[in-house]
Amino acid sequence: MSLPDFPRDSLAPAKERARAFSSADEAKGAGIVDLSVGTPVDATPEVVRDALREASDAPGYPQTWGTPDLREGIAEWFARRRGAPGLDPDGIMPTIGSKELVARLPTLLGLRAGDVVAFPRVAYPTYDVGARIAGATPFAADATTAFGPTTPSSAPKLLWLNTPSNPTGKVLGVEHPAKVVAWARARGVIVASDECYAELDWRSEEERGQTYADLPTTPSILDPRVTGGSTEGLLAVYSTSKQSNLAGYRAAFVAGDPTLVRQLLEVRKHAGMIVPPARAAGAARGRARRRARRRAARALPCAARGAAPGARGLRHAHRRLRSGPLPVGHRGRAVPGHRRPAGRPGHPRGAGRLLRRRGCPARAGRAVGERRAHRGGRRTPVLLTHTRRSA
Repeated sequence: MSLPDFPRDSLAPAKERARAFSSADEAKGAGIVDLSVGTPVDATPEVVRDALREASDAPGYPQTWGTPDLREGIAEWFARRRGAPGLDPDGIMPTIGSKELVARLPTLLGLRAGDVVAFPRVAYPTYDVGARIAGATPFAADATTAFGPTTPSSAPKLLWLNTPSNPTGKVLGVEHPAKVVAWARARGVIVASDECYAELDWRSEEERGQTYADLPTTPSILDPRVTGGSTEGLLAVYSTSKQSNLAGYRAAFVAGDPTLVRQLLEVRKHAGMIVPPARAAGAARGRARRRARRRAARALPCAARGAAPGARGLRHAHRRLRSGPLPVGHRGRAVPGHRRPAGRPGHPRGAGRLLRRRGCPARAGRAVGERRAHRGGRRTPVLLTHTRRSA
């Protein structure tokens, strides 16, 4: 098997040279600014750590497929956040982080020598590695025209999309994936979309062409405007590592075509590729808490008109979530007049929507996890962890 050098290892000489850097000019600084691995550095949300503690007594073997409650919770997240309602929970499966799925997907799908796996030219290197592990041929391309005239026998067997892109940050609108899906279905090509950064959309509403209220995240390949109402031949891959500071827990999932997911499941059951139940507990518990918060919001009277500014800064945001005002208006602005009991996390989006349905005057503002800071006259994105982002 021919594999490229592991990227982190290949950077070792450059890192040593950077660490040795020093300058007489203090403004230039010294040492290394390491941007090679985008690893989270902020604390894991308390709601997740609580769930892990509660699920620590797990003497039995877990289900490879995950619990029904977990899969239903992920389907609800797709409907609530990704604009993809009505997903079949049978087409959802937790994975041990997203990287292992990306690296093994061609193998799990039965690809072999002579089959082609296509992916963006500037991309996460594991797409290429996954093709090589399966013995397939990796092919970098940014457009379907790069394949030339194709038939079902000459087209790639698997085509990767990545939106938002790592490392370019490019976001694909609905139109581009829809065209790719139509092209792929005409040739029997499976389309897998790596959407691990979907919650980190820093574009303005003008750039997006729609409001954050209409679609809180970047478009998914499972959006009905892309799928035409069918998930056949489509898979979306997602991870909680970046959005929720859970890289150390390897918590991710794949969703889409139930037939394809069952095919992956059969191999994974034999191989023992199982997500420990404690890792899945955070999602199940988060789902139960959302339901409880929604019930509480329904029982509240409408608050006074107007809204107070949301929290600014990561620590204050977490503190606000634990003990700040309730209900919380849409996009993270708190509605004055009610206090949440200490220790109870908030849910900026769900509560705001419920209030508006009841005629309450919650005013829109940016969500804590999507706030932009103003620095030197420029709008600079600030990455904030938010407990509501854990799927």
